[in-house]
Amino acid sequence: MTMTNLILPPRTGPRPLALHLACATMIWLTSSAALPVARRGLMHWKPELEKAARELAPALESAAPDALHAALTGEVKKRVEIMLAGVEAYRAHPYRRALDEPPVLWAEGSSRLYDYGAAAPAGTSARPVLFVPSLVNRGYVLDLSARRSLLRHLAANGLRPLLLEWGAPGEAERDFSFTDYVTRRLEGALDAALAATGGPLGLVGYCMGGQLALALALRRADAIERIALLATPWDYHANPPAQLQALAAVAGPLRMVIEAAGELPVDWIQSLIAGLDPALVPTKFRAFAALDPTSPAAEDFVALEDWVNDGIALTGPVAREFLFGWYVENWPAQGRWLIDDEPVDPARLASPTLLILPEHDRIVPPAGARALADAIPGALVHSVPFGHIGMVVSAKAQGAVWSLLADWFAPARPASARRARNSPTQA
Repeated sequence: MTMTNLILPPRTGPRPLALHLACATMIWLTSSAALPVARRGLMHWKPELEKAARELAPALESAAPDALHAALTGEVKKRVEIMLAGVEAYRAHPYRRALDEPPVLWAEGSSRLYDYGAAAPAGTSARPVLFVPSLVNRGYVLDLSARRSLLRHLAANGLRPLLLEWGAPGEAERDFSFTDYVTRRLEGALDAALAATGGPLGLVGYCMGGQLALALALRRADAIERIALLATPWDYHANPPAQLQALAAVAGPLRMVIEAAGELPVDWIQSLIAGLDPALVPTKFRAFAALDPTSPAAEDFVALEDWVNDGIALTGPVAREFLFGWYVENWPAQGRWLIDDEPVDPARLASPTLLILPEHDRIVPPAGARALADAIPGALVHSVPFGHIGMVVSAKAQGAVWSLLADWFAPARPASARRARNSPTQA
């Protein structure tokens, strides 16, 4: 089945739209309140803006107040209009994801295991690699479009990628905890992969999926040959203090939402992510408004934005453990995170492990991910100049992250070749 056979609903993103519009309005309108402070030279600027602010100071001081205020108001109005034009252009864009769906190797509840081996060259002996994405977003970010598919690239270069798509929680998963997802879904997918391939697997975990992959590797060490963990958090208290304080401030309302809904709804998750950078959505939609809608760049933007807005709710038990156990109390780094009553201890991991850390990650700050690398004996660390999502979908990711994964999981070669190609930079 292809996605073109489906009747897709009209786009409603960026989600939650009301929040993004409110953030844009607040950011731009507070400029009026800040203007007198800036004119008197009392504004506290970000370090990267200090030089430009000093150069601007004489013009601000000498400008007529009424004219300056009118110019600022006009600029705010212009930016709001451009952002809204970008949102409308996105919602009206004709692009729809239209990739052939790979065969389903296994299914249980809302979860599916997709076999990308069909894309491997005929006659090749491809090493199977199980990909575990986050529970928060759909796994097809790894198979985003014809131009931006990590999984199809790896399949065409000697591997047999197997993608576990968790699916939105249904009736069967309504009360699932992390333990349930690992023992009742992830291990089921692993068993199906082993039955289909006949041997140990490579394992890749992305974001939260990296922590679940780590738990799987510790429980089923005999089935895992080698591991790659991408942008995987561990020490949540290495995050910026402002983020932790903001989460603690809204902990009460979040608990009430989870209790009332039995889950953490998608728009609440999107709101928490938006809080990491409230200016991101206004900025990127103003940039999109300037693109030629028929260009590859516009299509890539729409493909990624469709995925961003196709989120998944978290079950109540997972949401509570994720927000309050991981973020607030830092269970993983403290050795208090348990799967089936056993601590998830990275010091016990024996499989060769590669950690890829994006340097510009705002969702998983590098310091929190590096703590996991420090806890895994003999782990290799490779830093890449990308953000959290750009590391798997950006135009330059193919020459960096994709090729790195292809080398890391490549079938056995002579020892000299393995040393030359399978030893990423220790960062």
